[in-house]
Amino acid sequence: MLFFNRNDRSTGRLLLGCILTLPCLFSSAVFAQSAPASSSPIPAQSPVTINVHLDQPSGSLTPIYNWFGYDEANYTTAPHGRELLKELHDLSSVPVYIRVHHLLTSGDGRAELKFSSTNIYREDAQGNPVYDFTLLDGIFDAYKSAGVRPMVELGFMPNDLAADLPDRHQPYQVHFPQSTVSGKSNNPPKDYNKWRELVRVMTAHLVERYGRDEVLRWYFEVWNEPDIDYWHASPEEYWKLYDYAVAGVRAALPGARVGGPATTSPGHEKANLFLRNFLEHVNSGKSAADGGPVPLDFISFHAKGSPTINAGRVTMGLNRELTDVDRGFALVATFPRFRHLPIILSEADPEGCAACSSKMNPANNYRNGTLYPAYTAAAYKALLDLNDRHAVHLISMLSWSFEFEDRDYFEGFRSLATNGVDKPILNLFRMLGLMSNDRVVTTSTGAVPLDTLISNGVRESPDVDALAAIAPRQASILMWNYHDVDAPALSTPTSVSIQGIPAGVDRVLLTQYRIDDAHSNAYTAWQKLGSPQHPDAQQYAQLQAAGQLQLFTSPAWIDIHNGKLELSTDMSRQSIALIQLTW
Repeated sequence: MLFFNRNDRSTGRLLLGCILTLPCLFSSAVFAQSAPASSSPIPAQSPVTINVHLDQPSGSLTPIYNWFGYDEANYTTAPHGRELLKELHDLSSVPVYIRVHHLLTSGDGRAELKFSSTNIYREDAQGNPVYDFTLLDGIFDAYKSAGVRPMVELGFMPNDLAADLPDRHQPYQVHFPQSTVSGKSNNPPKDYNKWRELVRVMTAHLVERYGRDEVLRWYFEVWNEPDIDYWHASPEEYWKLYDYAVAGVRAALPGARVGGPATTSPGHEKANLFLRNFLEHVNSGKSAADGGPVPLDFISFHAKGSPTINAGRVTMGLNRELTDVDRGFALVATFPRFRHLPIILSEADPEGCAACSSKMNPANNYRNGTLYPAYTAAAYKALLDLNDRHAVHLISMLSWSFEFEDRDYFEGFRSLATNGVDKPILNLFRMLGLMSNDRVVTTSTGAVPLDTLISNGVRESPDVDALAAIAPRQASILMWNYHDVDAPALSTPTSVSIQGIPAGVDRVLLTQYRIDDAHSNAYTAWQKLGSPQHPDAQQYAQLQAAGQLQLFTSPAWIDIHNGKLELSTDMSRQSIALIQLTW
């Protein structure tokens, strides 16, 4: 192994160090190569102390990590798509939910960037609906086979149902990299009664195929981002679309969980106003479909960061994503009727275009290595803290990321895997899947305050912080060393004091996982192999192994004194650690 343990049993203090083996030297080489030749000396990092109080609960650890989504619904049934769905199921003890676009879109079922189709609906020569569930069944059967659950996004408009608009003359499908949302597939329906019937028939089919009790566990969300060009009509027309859609769902399945409006970032005034007016419509209006109350079982909106290239460096925009969430939560909290409804961030990401590779935008290069999971770890705790601050009910931070079939290795898409090789970001979700039950109080001398994260992000000292949870006979501590700017930096000496270990426990099993340049990182392994686009069988096996969550040290039994354990380690920049204690 790369690291050794030296346990001083007289003090209960565990020290971690690095043996100068080839992998350790490789990690140093990667660090050195990332520094520009003309750079000034890299300053030493101030030591950080993290305190974990296992006997001080701070609320339930709601699993919000177990939601994923993607534009290209037809990748669901592709070979690597099926493999990845199974891996997503396996990362968590709680159900994993999948949201995709284009479940109602017309087409031949072939996926391409930012477009897919099921061809579920067409009309005959007399204008009568004709339904074909073949492609839709393939997608939902793949979910069932993998053991994951759908979040059913009701969109987009079938070709034969889409209205002709006098101010729009685009074809039904517009191909990427042109604006794929400009086509007729994002038009309103020409007949809202037919739209309601389409949704009713689809829901009834799902109930018949998968069972009433199962479908009652799913979520039905109406459309996607209707406040921008995904919806080619007024906000009021979207209220009508929503009303008729939920009427169709509930006609087939009373008690189904329905919601929306899946707007873009509430940090922007237009999106904020759209979300507010939608909630006003539900709160005080009547359904355009039947004149009765408007059902709403969850509220959804999106939150996005904004990475840029600044002085030649990828610079993340964590503050933008957190501002979206802060303002969205604040808005929901102004409605007493809704503040305790589940909130689903049905897209929560560092930026807004999963299909835009780093070839198209160099700032997207954050997606391949450890910057992506480090950012997400810092955002994860901030989202939970914002939920507590606004006293709302967040249940989902949905990562809009999956896989892109038949593309170059590490092409720079926002994805969880590349050609069947898992990327570091997936290992963060595996770490989160190992945490459960109740949050406990943590403090860190290296933490960036929440208000600073919202206003400025992490632009000065790094955010070296932790999130901890306790479950029966186990404690988990997630730690990270994150900075918005992807620049070389020395590791941060980090001391961890774990207090409040239950009375009577005199030994614990210590297990440590790490995501960094040398662990749980197929990207640096791929670079070490020479960045092959056609790896041979042996290389591919090495990459797949490197893509799994890896131990940082061998598990070890550690003596406990007075309910306390102290650890010392170095946290490299953009690294994530998971410490687990079992007794």
